[in-house]
Amino acid sequence: MAIAKKRKVADTKLDKNKIYSLKEASALVKEVNTTKFDASVDLHVRLGVDPKKADQAIRGTVTLPHGTGKTKRVLVLCTPDKEADAKAAGADYVGLDEFVTKIEGGWVDIDVIVATPAVMPKIGKLGKILGPRNLMPNPKTGTVTNDVAAAVNEVKGGKIAFKVDKAGIIHASIGRVSFTPEKIAENGTELINALLKAKPSSAKGTYLKSVFMASSMSPGIAVDTKSLIN
Repeated sequence: MAIAKKRKVADTKLDKNKIYSLKEASALVKEVNTTKFDASVDLHVRLGVDPKKADQAIRGTVTLPHGTGKTKRVLVLCTPDKEADAKAAGADYVGLDEFVTKIEGGWVDIDVIVATPAVMPKIGKLGKILGPRNLMPNPKTGTVTNDVAAAVNEVKGGKIAFKVDKAGIIHASIGRVSFTPEKIAENGTELINALLKAKPSSAKGTYLKSVFMASSMSPGIAVDTKSLIN
């Protein structure tokens, strides 16, 4: 009942018929949050693309200026000569065969996997496990590289990967409710700019169809897409 009462109070603060600026939404999302923990703040962006077409299957990375507020657990799969660099950069797990075996057994208690090109043949068989969880290393997101130290530093420093789902929607965490409204807005702007730059030339019509901001278990806040483009 406590959560229900909090949700009712939150709903009174949100005008569902209004479209808010990103700045307004970034302040309001803190007010309508109903969780006791430091909830994630997410952007849900519906794009005017057809994910079934290869050139419109939007994916990429962006480094949020204020990070996500979450310490990401990074696994580096590499040959022995790269292990020291990965550990020095702060990777949580480093190795190869033992982790391939653990993943085959169902272990996926990680947020990002970085791999060197040389070990990708061994990792390929893990696609069915890692792919659906968006954990498969990919050169396009900078997670297949020989410079494992740089990759780990980028992930720990706030770099996130985004990928459009089958419905044409991007879901991405841009911070926590403990962030100031300014930090939430700046992170959100960085993500939107990355999505605008990733617009494929073959995409016709409206590209940013809708944008909603929400924290964990909070109501969604509609964000004005025209202001984001301008």
